[in-house]
Amino acid sequence: MESFRTRIAPRKEDRLLDVGGTPEYWRAHDKIAQITLLNRFSAGPAGASEFEQVDGDGCALPFQDGAFDIVFSNSVIEHVGTWSRQQAFAKEVRRVGRRLWIQTPAREFFIEPHLIAPLIHWLPVRAQRHLIRHWTLWGWLERPSRRQIEAFLDEVRLITYGEMQALFPDCFILRERILGITKSYVAVRAAQSTASI
Repeated sequence: MESFRTRIAPRKEDRLLDVGGTPEYWRAHDKIAQITLLNRFSAGPAGASEFEQVDGDGCALPFQDGAFDIVFSNSVIEHVGTWSRQQAFAKEVRRVGRRLWIQTPAREFFIEPHLIAPLIHWLPVRAQRHLIRHWTLWGWLERPSRRQIEAFLDEVRLITYGEMQALFPDCFILRERILGITKSYVAVRAAQSTASI
């Protein structure tokens, strides 16, 4: 959040769209902007009225070009499925937001963050199908069915540094590191007109 505040400089009067965000996340911080939360199913808990909540798909945002001063998204773009849907997501957030902060785990990091398992995401999908159930924290704790494993493999697609550059050509790609190793990327656009996008 400190890096977000420094690089994006949100103001209380800014309109901020959080694609995939929750009221709980923003309640933990001082009011930094007028926040709209977009989720596939937006029905928020009671008392979430300080946020506008909208049902929608991050790959087809129901807003006009440049409708928001800031678009924020934390660990969502890797959940939209295919590369073509990730391209649509990136195009949409770039279209509706003047400033961007789009974070995603790095495919190059040796731990798969959703499964809390080393190296598994680098293996062919066929091998992952077997290993997810028997060699991941999720597999041990939840004992997912074959259908749940297939749904996970269809949904989650981690992104490389080169892909982030291709998805967000008008952004600076910030590397978030742990022990000197890149664990995630953030596409940062501090200010720019959306007219040319």
